[in-house]
Amino acid sequence: MKLFFTLSFLIFSGIYFAAAQQIIETTPPTYIRTVIFTGAEEYSGVPIVRLGEPIFLSFDDLVGDEANYYYTIEHFNYDWTPSELLKNEYLEGFDNVRITDYENSFNTLQLYSHYELNIPNENTRGLKVSGNYLLKIFNDNKELVFSRKFIVYEPLTRVKVDVRKSREVKLIHSQQLVNFEVHAPEFIIRTPEQSVWAVILQNNNLKTAIYNIRPQYHIGSTLIYKYDELTSFWGGNEFLNFDSKDLRSATVKIQYIDVQDLYHHYLFPDKIRAFEPYTYNPDINGKFVVRKFMAEEDDIEAGYVWTHFSLRTPEPLEGGEVHLYGEFNNFNLDESTRLKYNPETSAYENARLFKQGYYDYKYVYLRNDGILDEGFISGNFVSTENDYTVLIYYLPPGGRYTRVIGVGNATSLNISN
Repeated sequence: MKLFFTLSFLIFSGIYFAAAQQIIETTPPTYIRTVIFTGAEEYSGVPIVRLGEPIFLSFDDLVGDEANYYYTIEHFNYDWTPSELLKNEYLEGFDNVRITDYENSFNTLQLYSHYELNIPNENTRGLKVSGNYLLKIFNDNKELVFSRKFIVYEPLTRVKVDVRKSREVKLIHSQQLVNFEVHAPEFIIRTPEQSVWAVILQNNNLKTAIYNIRPQYHIGSTLIYKYDELTSFWGGNEFLNFDSKDLRSATVKIQYIDVQDLYHHYLFPDKIRAFEPYTYNPDINGKFVVRKFMAEEDDIEAGYVWTHFSLRTPEPLEGGEVHLYGEFNNFNLDESTRLKYNPETSAYENARLFKQGYYDYKYVYLRNDGILDEGFISGNFVSTENDYTVLIYYLPPGGRYTRVIGVGNATSLNISN
């Protein structure tokens, strides 16, 4: 799966945004854990919600002192540059409000305070327009603690998405090609070649999304996108997983358990899969779910456990770093995800703190030149099951912001030629 961040610059009311700064999410500090951000989806990820639908955020503060946190909401253009809209033009009610829904953990070795935020609420009654949004969380000192992106759409078009094998013979076994059509029989799209942009997400990951996709041509009220290379992704491999719902019992993935200040789970060693035959292994495409065996309230009864990972390699990999990768930290790479080589065990090793639950993960290779190679360790296979989401952005003539006028989804499970 490739890193592709070619962004277009838009013209809004005669103002050119080439000099504008694309917003980047702020990663939470180490004491903020298990950030869950959802819309109608079952698992955490980038919420893509219909205008009027709710969003839900929760997180844990491991300090556990019932600190005060506040939230704001900001609107952005298609390319994640700041929008011209004033707050009262996109927000009904007001923000910059303290999060009042929180509880302390119950019967856990690691104490924490669990916070929840639902929008709409009595203060923030809803969002008025579609588009890109950023939810920011601040502390008492008005310092930004972390932020997360989400997207609001209007169902004004129908987006039909097909996943096919690459048309390049040398890539037919390793890449997946996304073709799609946008049907707008009741919504007039003017000058679509200049006013419509599409974005494709693989497994709901904005960091590897393909931007700036223009329609190739249109027939009547239908826009056609049938690129050969621009809309292709590396197939990757199925995610690995572990389940820590029971702190005291080893599972198929957990080799043994140790108890110190907290529980420590040692997973069975993994191996490089890039040169192994593809094997179907059901996963949830990098996501996670918090759960504890025999708990009444998973959110406050689930404990934290040090999970130990091991990736066996005959020798160190030169020219880059090995990292854990998954939605458990919003697909970010940092010191908590980096594995270091242990010559005594001939393996890359790491221990990271996780809340009890079921987690997908994989190993990725971050090259010294900054390129993220997701398939270097896991491999790339056309048979891998991936979810794809297509977002359609539209800037009407004279418009001051890009609307999201359609969303389409498909899976590669039934990939075609």
